[in-house]
Amino acid sequence: MWTEEAGATAEAQESGIRSKSSSSSQIPVVGVVTEDDEAQGVFKPMDLNRVIKLLEETDKDGLEEKQLKFVKKLVQCYQNGLPLRDLAQIFKILNLCSGKIKNQPRFIESAYDIIKLCGLPFLKKKVSDEITYAEDTANSIALLGDLMKIPSSELRIQICKCIVDFYHAEPPKKHIPGYQQVSSSYKIQMAEVGGLAKTMVQSMTLLENQLVEKLWVLKVLQHLSTSEVNCTIMMKAQAASGICTHLNDPDPSGQLLFRSSEILWNLLEKSSKEEVIQQLSNLECLLALKEVFKNLFMRGFSHYDRQLRNDILVITTIIAQNPEAPMIECGFTKDLILFATFNEVKSQNLLVKGLKLSNSYEDFELKKLLFNVIVILCKDLPTVQLLIDGKVILALFTYVKKPEKQKIIDWSAAQHEELQLHAIATLSSVAPLLIEEYMSCQGNARVLAFLEWCESEDPFFTHGNSFHGTGGRGNKFAQMRYSLRLLRAMVYLEDETVNKDLCEKGTIQQMIGIFKNIISKPNEKEEAIVLEIQSDILLILSGLCENHIQRKEIFGTEGVDIVLHVMKTDPRKLQSGLGYNVLFSTLDSIWCCILGCYPSEDYFLEKEGIFLLLDLLALNQKKFCNLILGIMVEFCDNPKTAAHVNAWQGKKDQTAASLLIKLWRKEEKELGVKRDKNGKIIDTKKPLFTSFQEEQKIIPLPANCPSIAIMDVSENIRAKIYAILGKLDFENLPGLSAEDFVTLCIIHRYLDFKIGEIWNEIYEEIKLEKLRPVTTDKKALEAITTASENIGKMVASLQSDIIESQACQDVQNEQKVYAKIQATHKQRELANKSWEDFLARTSNAKTLKKAKSLQEKAIEASRYHKRPQNAIFHQTDIKGLNTMVPSGGVVTVESTPARLVGGPLVDTDIALKKLPIRGGALQRVKAVKIVDAPKKSIPT
Repeated sequence: MWTEEAGATAEAQESGIRSKSSSSSQIPVVGVVTEDDEAQGVFKPMDLNRVIKLLEETDKDGLEEKQLKFVKKLVQCYQNGLPLRDLAQIFKILNLCSGKIKNQPRFIESAYDIIKLCGLPFLKKKVSDEITYAEDTANSIALLGDLMKIPSSELRIQICKCIVDFYHAEPPKKHIPGYQQVSSSYKIQMAEVGGLAKTMVQSMTLLENQLVEKLWVLKVLQHLSTSEVNCTIMMKAQAASGICTHLNDPDPSGQLLFRSSEILWNLLEKSSKEEVIQQLSNLECLLALKEVFKNLFMRGFSHYDRQLRNDILVITTIIAQNPEAPMIECGFTKDLILFATFNEVKSQNLLVKGLKLSNSYEDFELKKLLFNVIVILCKDLPTVQLLIDGKVILALFTYVKKPEKQKIIDWSAAQHEELQLHAIATLSSVAPLLIEEYMSCQGNARVLAFLEWCESEDPFFTHGNSFHGTGGRGNKFAQMRYSLRLLRAMVYLEDETVNKDLCEKGTIQQMIGIFKNIISKPNEKEEAIVLEIQSDILLILSGLCENHIQRKEIFGTEGVDIVLHVMKTDPRKLQSGLGYNVLFSTLDSIWCCILGCYPSEDYFLEKEGIFLLLDLLALNQKKFCNLILGIMVEFCDNPKTAAHVNAWQGKKDQTAASLLIKLWRKEEKELGVKRDKNGKIIDTKKPLFTSFQEEQKIIPLPANCPSIAIMDVSENIRAKIYAILGKLDFENLPGLSAEDFVTLCIIHRYLDFKIGEIWNEIYEEIKLEKLRPVTTDKKALEAITTASENIGKMVASLQSDIIESQACQDVQNEQKVYAKIQATHKQRELANKSWEDFLARTSNAKTLKKAKSLQEKAIEASRYHKRPQNAIFHQTDIKGLNTMVPSGGVVTVESTPARLVGGPLVDTDIALKKLPIRGGALQRVKAVKIVDAPKKSIPT
């Protein structure tokens, strides 16, 4: 087996031979660095111009020997590296030597030695040398690729070694004072600039039957393809197809296939993937890939062979994404299907006879890759018959069952789980194309049974390590998710045979049961996967119940309950990511599973479903508005709906009618409909025209093509809002402001405006087609357009009246507010004056006496001058009371016993009475009789 070590040994032997020959010829060194020069940091190369001039001379005796001698001196001079400033001249010498090889074969050795020098470090004297000599360096390195045309195996191999050394830079063998080694990536960059990759790709055509040189060139291309720039150059040079067609060339070492696949990988990753795929999508390349894959699949047993086999399969999968690739024509598709299913479905094909996959990592990856390539291949419809012949559905269904000991292959538990999930995911893509095979395999029964196991409490410790197992660690969510995806894919085919079979097997009840079971056990860690499962269940139910009243009845109140449960979820969880999907699925299920079934509609209304719909509408999410309004339009056919809609109240007591009118205004603003600041109609001829309609010119259309005016009805929500408000009765809408009434005038006449708009389009199309209607038709058209314009004027006039009325009302309200403010200020002035009088009485005795005198006079003036008979006189003054303010209600507070201090009113008549303090209202008590205290006896 050929190895790089063997090549290195051969190289060492060759270099040894050359060193002997060079020493025997005793060629003196011309460029010598003396001790003094070294101390001064000076490097003295030989006169290169003289060498060039010598090599350009011809027709002289002994000239060849002299030329070879000078080249030998040159090689000796630059044994420690090549200065950038001399590089252009050195490569010119190399070019002159290579030009003489055809007639003077002895120059092969000279060219070989100079090329060998190119593997040495490049040296710079100044930091700026890398930039200064960049162009010369790039052109010099590009020359190496051109030298591959020389028909010398020895020379070609040395060129390849030199280029490979670019990627494995070593320090100079001896330090030369005054010079520094260029940066490690400098040679690589210059190779990119010089386009070396292109000439190396082109050299492949010269090495058809020369394996050693071909392997070296592939090694070079492998290194070059690590750069995006080089990959682009190689791609343009058709490297992909050139390399792929030679994958099957005989190579005992195995290096050719390894390096070729690595180069193809790099080209796919680092250049235009589409262009590379296009280059590989030909019969010759696919046949080569097919033979390589078959050989590795059937005869590859080492770890290296299996890994390489998987790499080839991945490249094939990428090519298969191109629908123009002749995968079927070359027979590759048939073989891939056979390899994917031979373990699950017995086959007598000789390709797989006696073959067996192990549970090694490489074979496990192969199985997953084969499942993946089937998904890619099934997108090409001609593949369907091959999938039927290969019994792919049956093979994949062998994994759709609860785990048990495998009879064919002993996969580990984690491997079997991952393959199971991958197989179900593959079925989701393949089964919809093979409905008959799916039904013949009892696909619905198998999936429903598997879902029943997923819902059960059977102990099952999942690993959840794979891509498909995300979120399924320690539970069966991953299995449930992919099974539901499969059912959803089948249901949405709208194939009555499949859907009828599902309903007969109790799918509707089972889906509702699974949904209830999930919401009864909340799992915050796996919230994303739970939301996806809920969304899929609702979509499956929608697909089964749509347009089938009996199935809607089966959906029933239990189904309505799960829909209401989702609608009651915190809106913040439903406004992003999977939450959107769940909400859309819920609204779809209302449309498909509830509407049209009166018992379900009534139950939905009874459970305040309309309130929940309006709550969602009030969130002002444009994505949902159209769908929610469509549902409400259908619900309004139910006579019980109007009462629920009118009873709803949002934030700040907003009513449903006000919300709908607000949505109308927002929609018209987004559409660019012309309205003034008060919302009035500006153009009475085109009151509904949007900015798009203004920009779009009217063009004659066939009768079966909807015009712009017709399309406008379905492209925005105005028609739905009109329909809902019309069913709620325009005349009795609660909670509207004047602004709402102005907008309502337009909504009320929406249908009239739209009819006029369509007739106007008809009239304009007739003019564009240069047709002249008969007199009667012309009068009718003019009457219709005039009537439409009159309606617009009437609505505008009504809007003006509403605005004026509101303005007057605003003025009246403003006056009432001002009157209230004035009264408040007057009351405040009176209170201030009263307080000032009070302060005057309390601070000035004369003022107090005067006030008391006035009070007594007022009391006296209020009395009757003639006392009625039998009248009881009540004394208003309290004797012995000395206060500076008018008397009020008096209560004796017995904080200190009166017998000790006498109390604050001890000198007044009121001290003779005592008020009771009890629970409840005050009660009248009898007068307390004062008894003299007993006299204390004096002891004798």
